[in-house]
Amino acid sequence: MNLESLHSLLPQILLALGSTAILLGGAWVRNRRLWLIVGALVAVVAALVAAFVDPARIDILGMYSATAYARFCTVLWCLTVAATLLISCRYVDLFRFGGGEYASLMLFAAAGMSLLSSATSFVGLFLGLEVLTLALYVLIAFRQGDSRGAEAGMKYLVFGAVATAFLAFGIALIYAATGTFNLEAAAAGLQTEEGLRPLGLAGWALLLVAIGFKISLVPFHLWTPDVYQGAPAPVSGLLATAAKGAVLAAFLPLLVMTGEGVADIRNVLWLLAIATMLVGTFAALPQTNIKRMLAYSSVVHMGYLLIALIVAGDEGSRALLFYMVVYTLATFGAFGIVTTFADENGEIQEYDDLRGLATLHPRRSAMLSVFLLSLTGIPPLAGFFAKFGLFQAAFRGGYAELAVVGVIASIISVYYYLRPIIALYSPEPAVVCREVAAQSETLVLVGCAAIILFLGVYPAPLLTLVGLVIP
Repeated sequence: MNLESLHSLLPQILLALGSTAILLGGAWVRNRRLWLIVGALVAVVAALVAAFVDPARIDILGMYSATAYARFCTVLWCLTVAATLLISCRYVDLFRFGGGEYASLMLFAAAGMSLLSSATSFVGLFLGLEVLTLALYVLIAFRQGDSRGAEAGMKYLVFGAVATAFLAFGIALIYAATGTFNLEAAAAGLQTEEGLRPLGLAGWALLLVAIGFKISLVPFHLWTPDVYQGAPAPVSGLLATAAKGAVLAAFLPLLVMTGEGVADIRNVLWLLAIATMLVGTFAALPQTNIKRMLAYSSVVHMGYLLIALIVAGDEGSRALLFYMVVYTLATFGAFGIVTTFADENGEIQEYDDLRGLATLHPRRSAMLSVFLLSLTGIPPLAGFFAKFGLFQAAFRGGYAELAVVGVIASIISVYYYLRPIIALYSPEPAVVCREVAAQSETLVLVGCAAIILFLGVYPAPLLTLVGLVIP
């Protein structure tokens, strides 16, 4: 590795070195909030470097790239991790987390997400995914003495190991068919006049199973509600947003490179999208636990994003990236509000715990309403524009049936998104008077709500940026 490669990998190097330094420093200075703030600063600096420092070279060792698309994704994941660390300041004190270890693992996960989104070879993709997954194994079960958290960590470990095995076997079959790990060369080598090579088709099938586990596509979603419920709320927010988004970001260029050969797997993707939207929607309807509802909500939104992957092309790619940003803001914000309502008795879980809280905490209740209504797709919030663009791309791409199913799922989702809002504004008095949110929590969540409102009224800046970076 030469200096040019190191320069091009500067954001990832900053995250890795920052993670190591915080882990070592945390062993000597036991100040939880200090290390979370330092970790957030490291993530922001990495995002700024990715955004404004031109890389010395685009191709890095034949494994990663520093294209505008890869750098855009790096900025998004770094900012998400920084926001996660900031909303965790009060949470880590409340549950006596090791601040240095927690911040270190978050930055380690950010490095994995960045590498995953930048991968140009199957080896780079596998390494990035495993770096991310290893950090999440620990973060999910980070709350000591919590049996539900330990159970969630074990379930994620088992399902993650299965997904890794499928991914490794899929890569092996594609390598056997093409003789290369490079994504572009492998995509070209798999194609024949009749379609994908049989061995390559089998490899794609195994890849789809692995990806289905990682982003909770039906029928590979069964771990999702239990893990999200048992994990700490900030970690659940990261799982539902950046962790899944990084996998999708790595998958998009692979589909684009496959070109016409993707027609052989498009029917499978079509079925997965419909099953994910419908099963996730109907599973969310009876939920009375807000974290489980948000888990099934994330399943449904992965189905929406799969529509954009199927459409592909410039229009599908733009719709996917725009939707991913808006979905990340809204879902992260919803889990963030759950985080701020945590107290010494634990997190808010049931809808009954939310009853009457709008009277005591009007600002947080209003922000949670904004986030949930954006996920529903209610105008003038950004979620409406994101869904409109995605379904419009599906109609133009010849997938009207997917758009219709998506619209139906969105209409049904009004019910389960409104239930916690109705509980918040219930005239019944609150059962528990929750604590006042920390300044860092308020700052991050107000920022998320403001961006959602701004993009709902004026989405042009983000659309322009997305148009410049699509692969």
